[in-house]
Amino acid sequence: MDVIETIKSQIEGNKILLYMKGTPQMPQCGFSARTVQTLMACGEKFAYVNILEHPEIREALKTYSNWPTYPQLYIDGELVGGCDIVTELYQSGELQQMIKDAAQSA
Repeated sequence: MDVIETIKSQIEGNKILLYMKGTPQMPQCGFSARTVQTLMACGEKFAYVNILEHPEIREALKTYSNWPTYPQLYIDGELVGGCDIVTELYQSGELQQMIKDAAQSA
């Protein structure tokens, strides 16, 4: 399986997926840490991929998503965005509903 197929499989196989630097328990950058805190505040489980452990995914995902930075949040197979967008959606209340809807459809 090539790396793009791996990415597609990961996104399709997880309703809520975060590509991040580090792990939720040990984020390796401030943006990943803030995004994890925001997701955890929504109260639903989410999957993650530590791109520092998978450099091939780290590089290919930039092309796949046409989004140059990390973290990257996917909900129901769609790229939501990075830390700033996730934070804005949370502050407006939209993220909580998106997460809830995705978790219920799992």
